[in-house]
Amino acid sequence: GRKEKKREYRGLWNVQINAAVREHGMKYSDFINALKKKNIVLNRKTLSELAKEEPEVFKKIVEEVKK
Repeated sequence: GRKEKKREYRGLWNVQINAAVREHGMKYSDFINALKKKNIVLNRKTLSELAKEEPEVFKKIVEEVKK
């Protein structure tokens, strides 16, 4: 149903974000935690799309979070 589909997409986004973040030497959980601490409000769908389609922008987000 609809709720199961939402669950599956969120899991997919998490995997995509994790793969992209690992390329920059971080773990998914550390990345999400650092985003919240820096008050950077981007949802997982947006982060996943940035990681796939705009790797340079995603890299800048990761660098900002690492500071």
